[in-house]
Amino acid sequence: MSDRPKTLTKKDVARRVSELMSEPIYKCEPWVGAIMDSIGQLMMEADPEVRIELRDFGVFEVKKTRAKPKARNPKTNETVFIPSRRKTHFKPSKRIKAVLQQPLSELDYEVPAGSADYVPDELLLVD
Repeated sequence: MSDRPKTLTKKDVARRVSELMSEPIYKCEPWVGAIMDSIGQLMMEADPEVRIELRDFGVFEVKKTRAKPKARNPKTNETVFIPSRRKTHFKPSKRIKAVLQQPLSELDYEVPAGSADYVPDELLLVD
C-alpha cells in the first residue's frame, strides 16, 4: 500500500457535481472546467494581488513576496538572490476549517507515529 494520499481529479469533481445536480457527467465536465479555468485566469491576471472569495468555501489570494538577498542554495552552499514575486494562498471557510480541525482519533482515523497524540497498538486496552 502506498503512503501517498488519494488524489482526486477534475473528473472526480465533475462526478460529484453531476450527482448533486442530477445531470449526466458529460454535461457537468464543461461547467467544472470553465469554473476552474476562470479562477486560474483571474489569479494569473492579478495586478499584482487579488482576492477571490467564494462564500462557504474559502478565499484564494495572490500575494506579493519580498526579495531575499541572502538565500542559500543547500546543494552548493552558494548565496543566491531571490527576487520578489507572487505566490498563491488558500484560506478555507469556517465551516470547512471546523471539520478539518477535528482530531483524527475522534474520527477513527490512524494517528501518525511520532504525533503527540499517538498511542501504539500494544498500549491500547482491549475489552
